[in-house]
Amino acid sequence: MLIRTRNKIEYVLKNTFVGWQTKRQIIVLESDDWGTVRMSSRDSYQKLLSFGIPVDKIHYTKYDALESESDLQSLFETLSKYKDSTGRPPVLTANCLMANPDFKRIKDNDFRHYYFQPVQETFSNYPNHENSFKLWKEGYKNRIFHPQFHGREHVNVNRWMKALRANLVETRLAFEHGVFGISMHGSNEKRKSYMEALAAETGEEAAQIHEIVAEGLAMFRSSFGYPSASFIAPNYTWSSDLERTLLRNDVKFIQGNKMQAEPLLQINGGVFRKVHYTGKRNELGQIYLVRNCHFEPSSAPKNDWVGECLKRIDKAFRSNRPAIVSSHRVNFIGYLDEKNRNENLRLLAVLLKTILSRWPEVEFLSTDELGELIQKNNK
Repeated sequence: MLIRTRNKIEYVLKNTFVGWQTKRQIIVLESDDWGTVRMSSRDSYQKLLSFGIPVDKIHYTKYDALESESDLQSLFETLSKYKDSTGRPPVLTANCLMANPDFKRIKDNDFRHYYFQPVQETFSNYPNHENSFKLWKEGYKNRIFHPQFHGREHVNVNRWMKALRANLVETRLAFEHGVFGISMHGSNEKRKSYMEALAAETGEEAAQIHEIVAEGLAMFRSSFGYPSASFIAPNYTWSSDLERTLLRNDVKFIQGNKMQAEPLLQINGGVFRKVHYTGKRNELGQIYLVRNCHFEPSSAPKNDWVGECLKRIDKAFRSNRPAIVSSHRVNFIGYLDEKNRNENLRLLAVLLKTILSRWPEVEFLSTDELGELIQKNNK
């Protein structure tokens, strides 16, 4: 409790007196989980629910799914309606996963080995998704969808495979329906999170994670023709030692929340909470960018997300800080429930329109553009 309180005080002090400042009114929209499979279909959702798995209690398993063509087109249409003081539209820094588990190969090999498939192949296996990767690239070309690296896949390979081999009932049922992302909070099983993709518990697992991240970054570069300048760890959980592997692969900026959960190998399952702030540099010279605003309407639809986000943006600007807004993919997905997408895009439109009215000098930047600005100003 003492450590947690000290960390909170340290965060407040550093963001008040130390974090990077600018008179420019900058907004960065960051969105995680693009390209990953969560709930595979409406039919899978209903079947898992009928088996007694409370997938309706967690918004990710209730609404989140691989983005369809219509999901992307609807999002792009909304973003394209608005322009900032420089004439540029809002740009969504889309933190992408480059692969998903290959469920068929894993099962065919009796769960002895893990196999993955590139995200392009996953898109081709889903209905209404054939052109989704092409749309990613079109969004990038039009500067409304800016892919950055979130991981090779959003699953902790070792934890998930161990659970599958141990025949955990809910985990195996989900697997049979093309799902790995059942939250531990929406499960009857007592286990650790499968979504913490980079959480190692042994030295061997830590070494494997370095290889996974390096491979994922190589896949990113091959897929888009440029290296990812920034990175955000799934579930904000990563080892600081991993930052060397990131730097070797041209990652200069590290996105995140105010706290990094750093796995402690000497304490199985333990974590150390490390404080970060926007503009902070690590010993390698990489710059941390910390989210200070949130727009997550799928998580609690009754909340006033527009009003609360505007308050946080106002606070950031009054403190001469950039406003870095977190808004996960789940908010823009209608593949399982169109009402989820449509209502949240309506709210996004209200948010953007109000921002431009209240702060006419606002500028929309991508994560790496903000990182480059901080790097340039700090030289």
